[in-house]
Amino acid sequence: MKIGIIGAGNIGGNLTRRLTALGHEVAVANSRGPETLAALAEETGATPVTVAEAARGAEVVVVTVPLKNVPDLPAGLFDGAAEGFAVLDTCNYYPRERDGRIPGIEDEGLTESRWTERHLGHPVVKAFNGTYAADILERPRPAGDPDRMALPVAGDDETAKKTVRDLIDELGFDTVDAGGIDESWRQQPDTPVYGLRAGVEAVTKALAEASPERPQAFRG
Repeated sequence: MKIGIIGAGNIGGNLTRRLTALGHEVAVANSRGPETLAALAEETGATPVTVAEAARGAEVVVVTVPLKNVPDLPAGLFDGAAEGFAVLDTCNYYPRERDGRIPGIEDEGLTESRWTERHLGHPVVKAFNGTYAADILERPRPAGDPDRMALPVAGDDETAKKTVRDLIDELGFDTVDAGGIDESWRQQPDTPVYGLRAGVEAVTKALAEASPERPQAFRG
């Protein structure tokens, strides 16, 4: 599968490492330019590209950047992507630590991923936002292993969601359907499932226990 990854931080870098190891064709981009990705490219065999080129021909595009930078992504970002491509959104809203106050989230009550989706102009599937980056490398397990972690996955496009869930399964994790994007608050920071290292049953329970009230620490 051809995969474009926009953002080469902890999550983006480790997804690049795992997906190339699984044989996928990965193009990776960051805000500083492809020349800064030479070491990651040499390590993994991924192709360093500009952000504007990252989605070209991609069947899955991973957007893993600071939330405040989403509006700065180039227009026409998905021009040239493969037909029926899926967008995987790993972003989180950290208003006090990093992002500042975002009115669409604070005043309109949009979920982080709905806000992201509006800026991207394409449906997204939310996953990996509460996953420790190291776990992507260290905790994959074969299907049926009692220690296999499960990740929540939210999205409105069922076909795209299946694509992402199948990819996560290939990466060595189970998944739990967390509903649509308007329900994705269940996996935002400081919810019971955020950072949870557990299987399907515990992740399902944690999603059900989430409160729609955004904690004070995560308000701008």
